[in-house]
Amino acid sequence: MTGRGSAGTADSAVRPGTPETGPPETASFDPGRGAAGGRTLEVVGIRREAAGIVSVTFDATGMPPWEPGAHLTLDLPNGLARQYSLCGADERDYTVAVLREPSGRGGSAYVHDELRVGDRIGVRGPRNNFPLVQAPSYLFVAGGVGITPILSMLSALSALPAPSGASVEWRLAYGGRTRDSMAFLDRLAPYGSRVLVRPEDEAGLLDLDALLDLPPETVVYCCGPAPLLDAVAERCRNELRVERFAGTGFRPGDPFEVECANAGVTLRVGAGQTILEAVEEAGIAWEYDCRDGTCGTCETRVLAGAVDHRDHLLGPAERETRMMICVSRAACERLVLEI
Repeated sequence: MTGRGSAGTADSAVRPGTPETGPPETASFDPGRGAAGGRTLEVVGIRREAAGIVSVTFDATGMPPWEPGAHLTLDLPNGLARQYSLCGADERDYTVAVLREPSGRGGSAYVHDELRVGDRIGVRGPRNNFPLVQAPSYLFVAGGVGITPILSMLSALSALPAPSGASVEWRLAYGGRTRDSMAFLDRLAPYGSRVLVRPEDEAGLLDLDALLDLPPETVVYCCGPAPLLDAVAERCRNELRVERFAGTGFRPGDPFEVECANAGVTLRVGAGQTILEAVEEAGIAWEYDCRDGTCGTCETRVLAGAVDHRDHLLGPAERETRMMICVSRAACERLVLEI
C-alpha cells in the first residue's frame, strides 16, 4: 500500500462518508496511523503469485498483529524505501506482494531479482491508512495487484457474523489484463459467487455502471491503477474509500513562510519547493517515506494557517488540524506547524 505501482501504500480518500466512521465492534480494526519502530526481519519465503508478481513472507517473531488494509515499509539494501500491503493469511502472517514495475526506480526490480530467502530486510510498520470500517454491506473493486489490501478485508468480514446471524454481506469485482496476471485467485475461489473475476482479454473491462448501482448504505472499497480509481470515483454515489499506488506528483505554487514551533525557526518555502525540502535544508529531522502524499509518514499537526491539501490520505475532519508536508502547501502567507 506508496510507490503504489507496487502493492501497498495508501491513498485513503473518503467520499461522502467521514473518517470517523467506527470499526466493527466485534473485531479490532484500528484506523490509527502510528507505526511500530523499525526492525530487521528475515525473509522466510518467496513465491510467484502471478505473472510479474511475487509474494515475500517474513519471520514475524515479536511483531505486532496487523489490521486489514495495513501496509509495511521495506528499507531495501539498494537504498530505496517502498510500502507494500500486508496480504498474509491472518494478522500474524507478514506477507507482502510485489508487482515488477519495469518503469520504476528499482524497488520492485530488487525484490524480484536480488532478494533471497534468508536475507534480512529493514522494515517499518505496520501502518494503516486504509482501514476497514463498519457498514451493512460492501462492494470491493480491485484491479491487478490492487487485490492485495482487499484480501485481508474479505477474510475478516467472512469471519464476522451479522446481527441476524448471517455472514456480513460483501461482493468483490476483480479485474486484470489476463488471468495469468491476476494474483491470489486460489485464495478467492472458496468465496464462490461473491467474487467476480474478469480478465480483460476474456471478458472485457469491468461493467462499473452496473456494479456501482448500489443501495445507499453499501460502502465501496477500491484499489488498483489510477484509471480504474478515477472511473470508479466518477460513477460512485456511495461512500468510497480508495488506496492509490502513487500520488499525482509535485505541483509548484506561491512562496510562503512556515513557522516551525518546536524548532523555533521560520522557513521560507519557495514556489518550486516542498515544506519537507525546506525543513531538510534547515537541518531539522522529520520522518518521511514516499514524498508523494500517499504513505502518511510525514503527517504534521497544523497550529495556525490555511492549508492547500494535496495528499491522498486525510479525511475532511483530519484536514482541519493536520497536513502532509511532502506535497501539501499553504493557502495563506504563513503556516505554523508542530515541527
